[in-house]
Amino acid sequence: MDKKLSLIMFSGEYDKALAGLILANSAKELGMEVSMFFAFWGLLLLRDPDKIINGGKSSLEKLMGAMTPKGPEELPLSNMNFSGFGKKMLEVMMKEDGTPTLSKFLEGAVKKGVKFYGCKLSMEVMGLKKEELIPELEVIEAKDYLKDAIESDIQLFI
Repeated sequence: MDKKLSLIMFSGEYDKALAGLILANSAKELGMEVSMFFAFWGLLLLRDPDKIINGGKSSLEKLMGAMTPKGPEELPLSNMNFSGFGKKMLEVMMKEDGTPTLSKFLEGAVKKGVKFYGCKLSMEVMGLKKEELIPELEVIEAKDYLKDAIESDIQLFI
């Protein structure tokens, strides 16, 4: 299949990130080319909790980094989060059903060759350094993403 899927990941919520990664993995299994463009809160999905950097950041950037989730497993639910209890319920239900975690879906997408792009401007505004994110991420400008998306058969915004 010579089709292409392009996803914009704007949300920093567990269930929305899960939906995006399920679609990305499924499209790769169908033989599609897949690219994901992460902007603003969506970038938090790609944070590596072991690589948080504070050096060279302003006080506000450090505060933003301390207040936001540090990787996929810290993302909250979009609905029914209830201070994390709703997410715990979902995780138990997923485990009982044999559903992989968000981190496993992310690992699968990396292994399958999904292209990960990070919005340069979003990273600058949020005070995120490339070294804090997964190594597979390529930092690009919005216009570069649009060049990629315009060639896609399917474009989705999550």
